[in-house]
Amino acid sequence: MIILPANTLAAGGYEVDNSCRFNSADSAYMHRTFGTPTNVDKWTFSGWFKRGKVSTGAAMKLFNAYVDGNAYHMIQWSGGDGADKINCYDHDTSGGTVDNGQTTSGLYRDPASWYHICVIWDSGNATATLRSRLFINGVEPSFSSDDNPSANQDSVINRAIAHQLGAVQTPAQYFDGYMAEVIFCDGQAYTPDNFGEYDSDSPTIWKPKDPSGLTFGDNGFWLDFEDSADLGKDVSGEGNHFTEVNFAATDQAVD
Repeated sequence: MIILPANTLAAGGYEVDNSCRFNSADSAYMHRTFGTPTNVDKWTFSGWFKRGKVSTGAAMKLFNAYVDGNAYHMIQWSGGDGADKINCYDHDTSGGTVDNGQTTSGLYRDPASWYHICVIWDSGNATATLRSRLFINGVEPSFSSDDNPSANQDSVINRAIAHQLGAVQTPAQYFDGYMAEVIFCDGQAYTPDNFGEYDSDSPTIWKPKDPSGLTFGDNGFWLDFEDSADLGKDVSGEGNHFTEVNFAATDQAVD
């Protein structure tokens, strides 16, 4: 079971059997080219992440879509001056849009902890502050920057282009650590309580919920990493499997 904080266990509820190790030394990542989306202006990304390396100075990509230097959308642990902050960043000068997204004020660099990251894109929302949202462990943290997209702005993520899990397209800026329950819902603006909940016996602990009842949409996926021979297998029912690069069956983990 994957729960927070580190070194704390609570029995009962939904059990997560496996995670997947992304070893940056192996240049390990996954990729998939999306098809036509259910709704390019509305999606939710959710995953549980445990870092293997911290404060390296380089960004570590979790999930992103990259066209070129004019159009890309990153969910990442930031590098450089913002190292160890979590960041969702959309940049699309080719579409005439401005940069937008959220960057946390705080640092997230405990290698013993699992972090649940949930990103919501809903640019059709009439309320500007609800168009792009980033949650860590079920709550919206304080942000050092918080810029929302314009109304009905198309996201770069969820276009019919290549998407990467654990690296940027080149590939580079590899994630190092573990991922579990990585989910994308195309056409849905789900809040974090669709993916996690507070433990009834230890109410400060945020833990996973069964996502099987969610609507995934045309580009949606659910990677549970339970098949060691096919770690990129999508179990959402949509058949949106990821191609694995530099993984072995031993990268399936029980952490």
